[in-house]
Amino acid sequence: MTKSSAARGRRAERLPIGREIKWGAFRGLRKFESPSELPAGYADLLVKMLHAQASSEIMSVLTFREYLDQAPTLDDRWALARVIADEMRHGMQVCRVLEAFGGPGRAVVTQVMAMRLGQAKLDAFNEPLESWGDLLAFMTLIDRVGDFQLRNFEECSYAPLARAIPLMLHEEQFHIAIGVNGMRRMVGDAGYYGTAAGAQALVDRWYPRALDMFGHSGSAASRQAIEWGIKKWDNDEVRAMYVEEVGQVIRDLGLVVPPPDRGRRIS
Repeated sequence: MTKSSAARGRRAERLPIGREIKWGAFRGLRKFESPSELPAGYADLLVKMLHAQASSEIMSVLTFREYLDQAPTLDDRWALARVIADEMRHGMQVCRVLEAFGGPGRAVVTQVMAMRLGQAKLDAFNEPLESWGDLLAFMTLIDRVGDFQLRNFEECSYAPLARAIPLMLHEEQFHIAIGVNGMRRMVGDAGYYGTAAGAQALVDRWYPRALDMFGHSGSAASRQAIEWGIKKWDNDEVRAMYVEEVGQVIRDLGLVVPPPDRGRRIS
C-alpha cells in the first residue's frame, strides 16, 4: 500500500462519519448533499458505480431465494431469510440514492428492478449457484468482496451515500460469517452438508470470480473516484487487501488458497 493510500485508512480501521471530505481534491470542504452541488463528471461516475452496487444487491436476492427450501437445517433457513431481507434493503438504499440523480438515476433503478437471473452488471453474480455449498462459498468469498467495496465507499464525499454505508457494512459481516461458519462445518462436521474436498472445489471455483470483481488494474475511473473522494483505494490496492485477508480465512478453514492468476477473466 502506498503512503497516500495508507493515509486514507486501512480496511480494518473505522472512520467516524463526519461532515467534511477526508481525502482527495475536495478535502476539508463540506460533503456534497445533492447532485446539484457536484463537479462536472462526478454524477456520471457515481451513478455508474452505484448501478453496479444496486445490481449486485438485488441479484443476490434473486439468487439466494432459490435456496430457502434447500437449507439443510432450520437455523440455516432462518439465517438465509435474514440475509435476503438485508440484501433487499441494501438494494433499496442504493436505489434511493440513485433516484436523487433524476432521469439517469431513475433509469438505472428501473433497469435493476427489471433484472432476471444472469443479467447482473458484475460477472460473479451471473454465475449459477449449483448447490448449498455454492451459496456458502459465495457468502464467504463474494460477500467479502462486497464488504471491501462498501468500506471503500465509507466516509465518501457524497453525504447521502456515506450515511447509508455503516448499517450495510454491519449486516455484511453477518452474511460473511454465515458463509465461513457453514464452510467450516463442511470441512469438519461429518453430520453437516458436504465434505472438505467439496469445500476446496468451491473455493477453487469462486476465488477467481472474487478477484475479478475488483475491476481492471490501473483503472482511470478508480483513480478519479479517489481524487473526488468517492472511494479510498484503487482497484489494485483493495484487491491486495482482500487477498491478504481472505487468504488467511481459507487457510484457517484448512483449505488451500488458489493461485491468484488461475481462472481469471479480468486483469
